[in-house]
Amino acid sequence: MVVDKKLYNALSIKPDASQDDIKKAYRKAALKHHPDKNKDNPNASEKFKEVSQAYEILSDPEKRKIYDQIGLEALLRGGAASPPPGPDGVGGGGMPFGGFPGFESMGGGGPGGARTFHFSTAGGRGGGGGFSFSNPENIFAEFMRNAGGNAGGEGDEDIFSQFNGGGAGGGPFRSSARFGPGNAGGGGGGRSRGDMAEATVVERPLPVSLEELFKGTHKKMKVKRKTFDSATGRQSVQDKVMEFDIKPGLKAGSKIKFKGAGDQDERGAQDLHFIVSEKEHPVFKREGDDLHARIEIDLKEALTGWRRQISTIDGKQLPLSGGGPTAPGFQERFPGLGMPKSKNPTERGDLIVTINVRFPASLSPSQKSKLQEIL
Repeated sequence: MVVDKKLYNALSIKPDASQDDIKKAYRKAALKHHPDKNKDNPNASEKFKEVSQAYEILSDPEKRKIYDQIGLEALLRGGAASPPPGPDGVGGGGMPFGGFPGFESMGGGGPGGARTFHFSTAGGRGGGGGFSFSNPENIFAEFMRNAGGNAGGEGDEDIFSQFNGGGAGGGPFRSSARFGPGNAGGGGGGRSRGDMAEATVVERPLPVSLEELFKGTHKKMKVKRKTFDSATGRQSVQDKVMEFDIKPGLKAGSKIKFKGAGDQDERGAQDLHFIVSEKEHPVFKREGDDLHARIEIDLKEALTGWRRQISTIDGKQLPLSGGGPTAPGFQERFPGLGMPKSKNPTERGDLIVTINVRFPASLSPSQKSKLQEIL
């Protein structure tokens, strides 16, 4: 039984949430309330701190188990019993919630008054042996590092472009998942995340046409990056041209990686990953190695026969026909006319053509009568 739901409520999840649910909820909340995205909203920083510290406990199965059993207040003081309430109904010594280390109330006042919770990174009054929160930005930094810049998300969303960066070839790379060792959390028994100086990964979308993915192509991407001068300790922004090949048959979601090609600081440089995405094609839709196309015929053609011609992805003309009747949704498969298989480009998937039948919007009584006679 869960004795305290404050941290679950902070992330808007249920106490039986899975680790994957916790990661997704934190990712969504942290990106929403991140100070870099809410510079005109001072309350966002507190909310960001709240969700980050909730994630720090709930993402650790051991700490989460202890929290579920004894609650946040006891966890922060190391499992000690709560002090007796004072005459005003709050904890001994007049401190809200008994003055638990790293925990204080906001609003509410006397007995029966509503209270909201607020975490502190101060490490606790009195320096007890309880759990201490890390700096919320360092919590976010490690979260992003462990997830490779696409933490618990769906699809290939470019997270860092939601802050101050631009798309590939746009503004300077901006990663809010990088913080120095001096930003570590307060004292106590907490683990300092700021001591981890591994380079983060910055991901950028790379839109590529279906024709380029079919044939393969060579790309040049101009990006802006921060460089670090160890002699002066200063950073400057420079342009850098990245060149690489797109192999035939490469799929959306594939990553092209450059080690140390992102922003630099005194600890090193970020890695830069380009993530391939497919531009929308006017004719074909790709599914794996297969290509799908649709052609439309009217009802008369569907009943009596039809002819069409379609251009394949490599520019060849493919004749299509049906003697009728042709049912709506009828499919014809053409082996070996799809996309190259990335592991063996000499082999190709199939082209699958689906027939859409266009029905008339209305029929006159005489037309209906004739159809009834014929059919």
